[in-house]
Amino acid sequence: MEAELVDGRVQGGVLRTALQEASLSPGELWIEYCALGGKATQFELEAFLNAAILLPAFERDLLADACNSLLKQTAVTTRIPQSREDEPDETGEDPWKGLGAAGAFLLAPEQIGMEWLHALERTGLLGTEPESRFDRFTRQAVTEFGVGTAFVILVGDRRMFLKSVIGSLEQDLPRSIAFCTATLHGGGPLVVPDTLTDERFRDHPLVAEEPHLRFYAGHPLRGPGHWVVGIICLADQRPRAFTHEDQQAFHRLAVDVEAELPTGS
Repeated sequence: MEAELVDGRVQGGVLRTALQEASLSPGELWIEYCALGGKATQFELEAFLNAAILLPAFERDLLADACNSLLKQTAVTTRIPQSREDEPDETGEDPWKGLGAAGAFLLAPEQIGMEWLHALERTGLLGTEPESRFDRFTRQAVTEFGVGTAFVILVGDRRMFLKSVIGSLEQDLPRSIAFCTATLHGGGPLVVPDTLTDERFRDHPLVAEEPHLRFYAGHPLRGPGHWVVGIICLADQRPRAFTHEDQQAFHRLAVDVEAELPTGS
């Protein structure tokens, strides 16, 4: 029986999910892919995985073969299907726009701001109130990581929009949210096991004064075009360790929250 063929967008999504399940990095996939004769750069590979561009069918199938080879060395049973022939690109947009956040280095600062805000607008969540559908993620975070508070926020140009909060620091949330700007500037997850031993934060008003934050972890939430549109945060008034396994679980939780964000059109 002939194997089912999938379109390039679906193939990219299966690839990305399989890499996450197997804890494989795009860099590892790219090395294996190049060994099979692949011609795409690592930047192009990551843009494809993030649904920002569509690689030619031949390159996509080399990626599938490379990923399947790596997956055989893991306990993950997922296998990447082969793709259909090339689909036409109907976006009609400038190439750099198709790259989304992956192409930010090509843009001027004002263009980055415009594209980021456009991505946030496409979620349809600007100016919205907290929603119960996000509560299951914050509730899970408080239980799984043993922290006092967890919250999900979206980040606009001049204000932040709280989508869910669970925990003991709710009364200090307006000030606590401001702590999350460090996660935004870093572009990746930020974990501070003990704020008093971290010179970046030990003199911060939220640490030196009420609510005396001692632990913080924030993970960016990416929306349309892979732009960061929000953050899921953990906070506690006690310091605590955050293991490699905790970081992986936190990443998986952030991915689940991202799946709940509308992508717009």
